[in-house]
This record gives sequence, structure tokens and C-alpha cells, in this order.
Amino acid sequence: MTSEPTPRHPLRETIEGVVRGAQAILTPMYRERRERWGSTPEELSRSLPGDELLPEVRWTSTHSTTINARPEEAWPWIVQIGQGRGGFYSYQTLENLLGCHIKNADKVLQEFQTPKPGDVIRMHPGDSMPVFKVARVEPPQTFLLGGPAAYDEKLKMTIGVTWLFYLEPKPLDCTRLIVRWRTFYDPDTVANRMWFGPLLVENLDFVMETKMLEGIKQRVEAKMLADDPARVANYQLPIAP
Repeated sequence: MTSEPTPRHPLRETIEGVVRGAQAILTPMYRERRERWGSTPEELSRSLPGDELLPEVRWTSTHSTTINARPEEAWPWIVQIGQGRGGFYSYQTLENLLGCHIKNADKVLQEFQTPKPGDVIRMHPGDSMPVFKVARVEPPQTFLLGGPAAYDEKLKMTIGVTWLFYLEPKPLDCTRLIVRWRTFYDPDTVANRMWFGPLLVENLDFVMETKMLEGIKQRVEAKMLADDPARVANYQLPIAP
């Protein structure tokens, strides 16, 4: 047994990401379905930490998955996300084609296990992509990035984003990982809808974030299996969606 995730061929994974991105952009009629990927009606309707920071949004998504491990076992993988940190467990080659210099970690990195409010989490080594600040850290449940809407002098617009990772314990040592993204921008122009809203970025977010959830789930479960195989044998856990 090993804690290493099953390796994927970079070219095959890159093609998968490109195809999924094209499908998302070309099928706006499925937008609502993509916004709620993996989530239950109760998870979609409930208020979660950080919602209060952006009471008005242009678009939001709630993506969820079940991890066959405890919240405290999933937490280390989540708090180390970021460029120059543990990566995003998504389509690494596609990210690096954009100059992100991402390396997805396949182990827990101790140097990134104590984030605190105000810490910067980057998606790109420069400022050409969003730079998030840690807003709230409540282990092993709430990891919140972003903040309320504010005027951006460089962009000449008002913008606010929150990105929540929420871990909820479930029976049989399982965890529901709920990831919620909320965005507000003003003015509501075509350009802003393209770069910050439903015309482009929302579709790319769906592709990259759902892959991220799969990557987190795979890593957490692989490590749990390697560390304590008896737990899986005792509970006979299914690989839940």
C-alpha cells in the first residue's frame, strides 16, 4: 500500500481538462447543474461561513464531495493549497501553460500547516491572477479565503470574492467537503462578465475546482488507507461520490 495517488499521464490529463473546459463554455444551458456539482439541496440552501461577507453576488457555486476519512485527516491537504505551496491538485500542466509554476503535492507539507488570517495564497507567481488573503481559519472545519467587495484602483471596478473550504463530519469517519465560491463585481459589463463572471471564468472555475475536489479526495483516502488499512476493512466503506 502507498500514500501516493494513482499517477495520471500529463498529456491525457491535459486533454481531459481542455475538453471539459470547451464543453462547459459551449453548453451554457447546463450552467445551473455545474454550479451545484456534487451538492445536496440542503447544502445548496444553507448559509455557510463567509456568506455574510458578500450578501450580494453576481454568481456563486457550491461543489461538494464525500471523503472517506475524518475532517482532521483532510484538513492538512486543504490548508496547504496555493502556488509555491501544495498546489491545487487540479490540471497542473494546464496551470503551468499559463505560467503558474504549480507543483501539486502528494504529501502533507508541514511548513504550510499553520496558516493565519492575512496570509497570502497565490494562484500565480505574479499578480495576473487573483491573489487571496486568508480570512478565517477554524481547524478542522473552516478555511476561508477572500473578503468583502471593495473598489480596486488598478481594475477601476468594485470586486469581492470569497472561497470557502468547509469540512463537515459524517458517520463512519467520513467527511463532506463543501467548497463555495461567491463573486460580486460592479459595473456589470460584458467585459466583467467575461473575466469575473459566467461567460468565461465561471466555466473554468467549474473544471479546475471539481478536479481539485477529486484530487483532494484521492490524496486523503490514499494516505488514510496506507496509515490505517484496518479502518477500511472494518467499515467496508464505499468510494462515495
